[in-house]
Amino acid sequence: MITLTPDDVKQKFGPLFAQKFLVMVDERAGTAEIHEQCRVRGTIEWDAMNRRRAGGAVSRCEVEGTSMTIHARLGKYPVNFGSAAGDIGGQALESVEVFGDEIITTWVGIAGAGVGVAACLPQAPGVIRSEYPTENDLNVGGARTNHVRIISPRYEKICIGIDDTDTKTEGATWVMALKCVESCRIEGVEFLNMRLVQLNPAVPNKTTNCVSSALNFAVIPGKIPQLLEAVRAFVEKNTFSKDTGIACYHGIAGFNDAPVARKVKTEIMTREVAEREAEALGIEFLDRNVGKGRIGALGAVVWGNRGTEAAGLYGEHL
Repeated sequence: MITLTPDDVKQKFGPLFAQKFLVMVDERAGTAEIHEQCRVRGTIEWDAMNRRRAGGAVSRCEVEGTSMTIHARLGKYPVNFGSAAGDIGGQALESVEVFGDEIITTWVGIAGAGVGVAACLPQAPGVIRSEYPTENDLNVGGARTNHVRIISPRYEKICIGIDDTDTKTEGATWVMALKCVESCRIEGVEFLNMRLVQLNPAVPNKTTNCVSSALNFAVIPGKIPQLLEAVRAFVEKNTFSKDTGIACYHGIAGFNDAPVARKVKTEIMTREVAEREAEALGIEFLDRNVGKGRIGALGAVVWGNRGTEAAGLYGEHL
């Protein structure tokens, strides 16, 4: 076994193009979410298609610009390159395994795809070290096959929903949410993205648009309490409303099949109903106001990882 740091890999192969590598796990659900970023979109698209085709630990892949999100299963699984193995090369994620505060992902690549997993990805920011089974795995390019184990810190996912921080005359929840991100610069906490979630515009008791905000973070487990308290303190200190709601979900989950996902966009819900729905889904409230903002905060968490449809009316798609 040959072990190299990202700097060692960069020195051996020269600077390449991977710009981010981050792995979150949810052991309760048996799932993982891997975030990668490259300098250009083309390589990300090619990698996503090849990894999805090869199977292994990959469930599905999503591409946004030059970034890719891999949804994966924890454990080790056989890969199948099929015709790609002989004709066009291939690339696969074989396993995602948790070892204490580290995550080990195991990769295999053929031909040019082998350069990606053996030389490019191991030098990405976020990698601790990489392990190559043999010297042959350090010979990249041509028609070779390469294997590598990439070790990175263990992160877990936190989605926070915020709503009702404004009034008819002051504030905007999306502004509050982004300012909150800036105030929560904590070592061991990586901000992933923010989404605006369109709720039911027919709700009578609202400001104008009836839109809540979702914030997604990757967090080292020991830093989760600090993040949650920092968010709660910032929002409650700076809100213009007495009804502000802050909801939180700890884990990797899709709420696509939850009936409340439709309800928050199409029905007029009460706070009490929202609280019952949240409890059933494992979503907690951080705020101490116990106000109507909890409805929109719940909606933000439920839709916070749903893509562009989160910003639309129910049923709208680009």
